[in-house]
Amino acid sequence: MTSQLFGNTALHEQDTAMTTDTMNIRDMCEAFDVTPRTLRFYEAKELLFPVREGQRRLFTKRDRARLKLILRGKRFGFSLEEIRQLLDLYHMGDSQLTQLSKTLETAKRHLSDMEAQRRELEEAIGELKDQMKWGADKLASIEKK
Repeated sequence: MTSQLFGNTALHEQDTAMTTDTMNIRDMCEAFDVTPRTLRFYEAKELLFPVREGQRRLFTKRDRARLKLILRGKRFGFSLEEIRQLLDLYHMGDSQLTQLSKTLETAKRHLSDMEAQRRELEEAIGELKDQMKWGADKLASIEKK
């Protein structure tokens, strides 16, 4: 379904419900720990394409694979538009060369952003610890008086 950066394309399905051809919305919510609203949102954004049987939505193995990749991409900080673009590159007919190169390019950018955020967070944590130590020392000196 997509490049190895997102992990193996085979679904590592442990739940027996996940091995069926289709799943209803409740089963999808339980399997992926998402809400029905989330699934409807991804459907509205044309990231998932469940089969409709009247009012029922039935999610295929392809939908499950896409949802797994969507959730992983979100965890890595990819926007929904970036995820859509990467998923859409699957059918380019070039053995996923374009998809893989774009995925790596996007991942490098996100990794750089995440590392910068980590540095900023570590700096803020250090400053907070310093302020807390100063406050504790000040409190201790006041209490001695």
